[in-house]
Amino acid sequence: MARNVLSTPLEPCSVDPMTGFYRNGCCDTGRGDLGLHIVCAKMTTDFLEFSKSNGNDLTTPHPEFDFPGLKPGDRWCLCVFRWLEALEAGAAPPVYLNSTHVVALEHASLDDLKKHAID
Repeated sequence: MARNVLSTPLEPCSVDPMTGFYRNGCCDTGRGDLGLHIVCAKMTTDFLEFSKSNGNDLTTPHPEFDFPGLKPGDRWCLCVFRWLEALEAGAAPPVYLNSTHVVALEHASLDDLKKHAID
């Protein structure tokens, strides 16, 4: 069973919209997940604008990739590296620690994640 950054079982992030690299609602990861979509975050206007201005428009739907387009308030499994870029830019969205995969700790500090935690 996958673990979260608090060393407890990984909880679902969102099923509406359905998130996760495997579109199972969880921020699971595996060999095919090169982007490490493992940080469960609550989308904010600041983050969505930051991401779009950096070449990753998360607001436009792409049904061919089973991507609904996101709006503020949605929960989504973000790439840990995008979250870190947003952190450096002062635009990091809040995170759900119980739904963020333990592998995130290989790249982000627990202190930084806790400073942005909303659970």
